[in-house]
Amino acid sequence: MSLIAILSEVLVVLDYVVKVVAVGTVPENRKPGSSSAWLLLILFLPIVGLPLFLLLGSPYVTGRRHRLQQQVNQVIAERVEDLPSLPPGLVADAHLASLLGLNRRLTSLPCVSGDHRRLLPDGEFVGALAAAVATAERSVHVEFYIAALDATTEPFFDALRDAVARGVTVRFLYDHLGSRKYPGHMRMNERLTADGVEWHRMMPIDPLRGRWRRPDLRNHRKLVVVDGRTGFVGSQNLIDQGYLVRKNVRAGRRWVDLNVELTGFVVQSLEAVFATDWLAETGETLTQVDAVGPEPSGGSTGAFQVVPSGPGFPTEPNLRMFSALIHAATRSVSVVSPYFIPDDGLEQAITTAAYRGVDVELFVSEKADQFMVHHAQRSYYTTLLDAGVRIHMLPFPAVLHSKVLVVDGERAVIGSSNMDMRSFSLDYEVSLLGLEPAFVGELTAKVSEYRERSRELTPAEWSQRPLRQRYLDNVMRLTAALQ
Repeated sequence: MSLIAILSEVLVVLDYVVKVVAVGTVPENRKPGSSSAWLLLILFLPIVGLPLFLLLGSPYVTGRRHRLQQQVNQVIAERVEDLPSLPPGLVADAHLASLLGLNRRLTSLPCVSGDHRRLLPDGEFVGALAAAVATAERSVHVEFYIAALDATTEPFFDALRDAVARGVTVRFLYDHLGSRKYPGHMRMNERLTADGVEWHRMMPIDPLRGRWRRPDLRNHRKLVVVDGRTGFVGSQNLIDQGYLVRKNVRAGRRWVDLNVELTGFVVQSLEAVFATDWLAETGETLTQVDAVGPEPSGGSTGAFQVVPSGPGFPTEPNLRMFSALIHAATRSVSVVSPYFIPDDGLEQAITTAAYRGVDVELFVSEKADQFMVHHAQRSYYTTLLDAGVRIHMLPFPAVLHSKVLVVDGERAVIGSSNMDMRSFSLDYEVSLLGLEPAFVGELTAKVSEYRERSRELTPAEWSQRPLRQRYLDNVMRLTAALQ
């Protein structure tokens, strides 16, 4: 037998061995949809699928960051163990009490008092940040997935420079891969260094300095805390609304975002999230981790709970919170998400609510800014429309980037988390659950504004879409499940 024939037989045997092993190992601790997608890729394209699975496919994130998150959670849990489930004077029904307990059990952060000062749409956000930093006396903590120095964000960087000159400690975090591709990135680094800001990249990939991680993991959080008294959280990155990319400028794309400014005790929970990420990137422990609890009495009228999530939280706190809120809805559910790729459980929660007679509506962009995501999320529309979910699409070239959930006009969530599998499993996110009537009312009004600006996708229109689009939608749905 020739050498070529022997090698051919060895390759055939090896191919079967890989496939047999994959069938028995890929589904372990993995959702069925994800298992099927990985197996299809490995079985049909093993040369591509196997290396990708070995690099990105593990459902376990058990390295240093995971251990660090567990340690921080324990510290926070000990500090707040005497705090009640709700701030004094507020009463929760049985389901709400259960939900708040769920969030606390998974993240260690309790529901605490606080006040929302105002909602901040995209055009007002940077100015509000700069104004808050101008009042800083001790510290400014900044954390963004994407950050760049440009004409829009320069006033904020000027405020940071002036704060440092006054003796304020300014700490700045941004995601390495999330930011590096945008114009103004390197100038920003030079500016931060020159101005005396302490800055670090989050989730860096720098093999020459011994820094490596899974390239599919991101820190997608957006938050700012000033003096531990004023906090900002929401969907907006620290960059121009068009993201400075030439194709976006040509198309006239502008991102539509929403953020909230907070005061009160809840800001300490945001400090704890920042301090955890600062510890992960620098090894430096900030006292803010220890600052959560006890809660002061009086002053605030609202109740809020910060819900961090990400690979350090294998229980997927954001997904469980969204699902629990939707399952408990009795009147209305409004979901605003630029990227809507739910897992089976969340999809069933949404459609079941609609079948129960709850008014359910989904707000998305008419055309998402990412090709694969655009088609993957469209693959869910038939099931949603059949259940009676109303789908509102913000017309192109606007990109609806806000992340909001409002349930029964009584409970609302805002933050960085999309309703997609990446935000549930691979991205570090931060969400804010609010029970304050004024907060929920303003978010409800903002959702109404989105509704007025959008056009509704009807079942009749959807049934007439071209076959080519249906095919693309279904193929991209498989890629979305590669988690």
